[in-house]
Amino acid sequence: MIRPATPDDVPAIIDMIRGLAEYEKALDKVETTAEQLHDALFGASPAAFCHIATDGDRVAGYALWFVSYSTWRGKHGIYLEDLFVHPDHRGRGHGKELLIELAGICVERDYGRFEWAVLNWNTPAIEFYRSLGAAPLDEWITYRITGSALDKLAAAESTR
Repeated sequence: MIRPATPDDVPAIIDMIRGLAEYEKALDKVETTAEQLHDALFGASPAAFCHIATDGDRVAGYALWFVSYSTWRGKHGIYLEDLFVHPDHRGRGHGKELLIELAGICVERDYGRFEWAVLNWNTPAIEFYRSLGAAPLDEWITYRITGSALDKLAAAESTR
């Protein structure tokens, strides 16, 4: 079963965020607190959304996403930040069901795209996404600025 996350799911989502980070060999990078996640998903101005896959009464996985916008298409879209299914629940279709749910939201809302990133070494995920009809954007390179580099750029004086 797939359903929108509720505030009661926050501890399970935090646990799965850590599980995903551990799988991606980056557990030491997780800074998110339950309070931050609760505010992002359920605060006065939610900026992120989450769907939960359940297996009986257990949380089996999650998809955390936000609304994006394409200037070229002139439409919103969904950017999938995280997709994770607990290892003991894999192979039962939970990941596919989560993606089907988000694809349905895209179609229902007339969004123009549904996209995400995957680590280049994550062959099982790449094969899974390709089996669903997703295609890599080989010509695009993702850039990120964080930490002190972000602080330095923000503090830079304008050249105007």
